[in-house]
Amino acid sequence: MKHYIPYHQLPEGGIPPPVTIYGPGVRWWHWINGLLVLVLCVTGYFIGVPPPSALGDPSSLYIMGWIRFLHLASGYLFALLAIARLWLTFVEKGISHHLFVPAIWRAEWFDGFMRQIRWNLLINDQPKRYVGLNPLGGIAMLLMYVLPGFIIIVTGFAMYAEVTGHDSWQYALFGWVTTIFGNTMDLHVIHRLAMWVMAGFVCIHVYIAVREDVMSRQTMISSMLSGERQYRR
Repeated sequence: MKHYIPYHQLPEGGIPPPVTIYGPGVRWWHWINGLLVLVLCVTGYFIGVPPPSALGDPSSLYIMGWIRFLHLASGYLFALLAIARLWLTFVEKGISHHLFVPAIWRAEWFDGFMRQIRWNLLINDQPKRYVGLNPLGGIAMLLMYVLPGFIIIVTGFAMYAEVTGHDSWQYALFGWVTTIFGNTMDLHVIHRLAMWVMAGFVCIHVYIAVREDVMSRQTMISSMLSGERQYRR
């Protein structure tokens, strides 16, 4: 495996050699986490807007029971993977920290941020090449994925704590959240708003990844499969 290279904007001209930027842990996390987000959004929607009642014996159908089970099981895995992702930041190093800490302190960050916006709006004819996330991608992932994901985990466990009871570890760790907001309804609203933000991000993320893989001079989707970013003319 080639060595990791930290965040930086590559110079114009020439074709840089391929570089490994994602380790196997981050790649597995990405695809499993994407599946969990899909399951959580679908089951969460039906928990809030239940499907029409089906005819038959409820003990044999158990439709809402399976929806709730899938949601809770996926929620636990989502929280565990969030902890694992933080752990991978220190284990695999490289650009793993970009998901949590966009490099806004770098002199070229703002220029790259505005240039990436113009590129996405089809104003610029050529994109900048980066090792790791571009400035716009980094800040978008932080504000539309990391922070909403944290809110979803905290509010989700807070609501579940009301089911498990005051003597459960869920209530011991997350019971204070309900106390701050005052009632469960507000938690539901915030939980769902965070879900819609994350769902919107997923749609944008898929579009941008496919678009960049086709139009830019650097690989995107294949990088998350092989871990290697390649550059071309």
